[in-house]
Amino acid sequence: MRKAPLLKNKYRHFSQDNRNELAILLKKGYSLRSISDILKKNPSSVSREVKENSVKGVYDSQKAQDKARVRRMYSKYQGMKIRDNPLLEQYIHHNIKLSWSPERISGRWLIDYPYEVSVTFKSIYKYIRHSLFGSRLRIYLKYQGRPKRDEKNSKWGETIRNRVFIDQRPKIINQRLRYGDFEADTMGRSKSASSQTLVVARERKSRFILAKKVKQLRYTIEGLKEILSPLPVKSITFDNGIENSRYHELRIKSYFCQPYTYWQKGSVENGIGLIREYIPKKADLAYYSDSYISAIIDRINNIPMKRLKYRTPKEVFYSRYLKVNNEQCCT
Repeated sequence: MRKAPLLKNKYRHFSQDNRNELAILLKKGYSLRSISDILKKNPSSVSREVKENSVKGVYDSQKAQDKARVRRMYSKYQGMKIRDNPLLEQYIHHNIKLSWSPERISGRWLIDYPYEVSVTFKSIYKYIRHSLFGSRLRIYLKYQGRPKRDEKNSKWGETIRNRVFIDQRPKIINQRLRYGDFEADTMGRSKSASSQTLVVARERKSRFILAKKVKQLRYTIEGLKEILSPLPVKSITFDNGIENSRYHELRIKSYFCQPYTYWQKGSVENGIGLIREYIPKKADLAYYSDSYISAIIDRINNIPMKRLKYRTPKEVFYSRYLKVNNEQCCT
């Protein structure tokens, strides 16, 4: 009666025990097919293991383990292209520490060094994950997938009179067809901290961020006056926070999100998220100087963006939005 064939497990790498047993069976003269049945491996896997990891025609389990470990290390190490290019490697190390994403680094690299070898953002991710520097560089990768904030029951916005809602905003603003349209918001404040908050405005087309620390939420409009007054602002979009009730003092065409739909001004929300990487949500702004905050904003504005064809918001803001003779008043 013919013996039923043994079922083979799905492929797994040879372990040290597998290799010890394989070496013993080879010395005893077992065939590769017999060994595959004993180890419950595919015959071709056993044949490949012996061929690739033998030394001078002799299969030694410890030497085979060492060869396999080295081979796997190099097969998993996807960053050889980067490792072999000191300029590219230094460029990645420098900019990842400035909070540039691998995608931004990849895109901007072609602008800064157009005659150098190209590199994809996937290769940069693999380099960070598998290179010897991975543990030091991974901490600079932005964490994705943060949960959305819970919507709170609030009557804020009811005291804002004569609001024009975002559904009446012209198509030219919605589609970012021009420069000069801003979104504004505040970072709020921690209940355990001082009353200070950060007023943030972001230009929709260039994604350029401006910010000003104020003593209390009620001074939001004063903060916006200071950062926006030197600029040719065409419109501004708010949420329904009561701090925006004096919006008419800005003398700027203003629009408001629908109640509890803060995501309708996604540009400034995203900008505040970038600032939060440097100023945590529970942090007390009293401990952050104006110069330090300015340095944070400048760093963010100097990060290249894919949607800007890997130019930075600062480059686009100054070269395309502002005229040369206006640059002095905006620095």
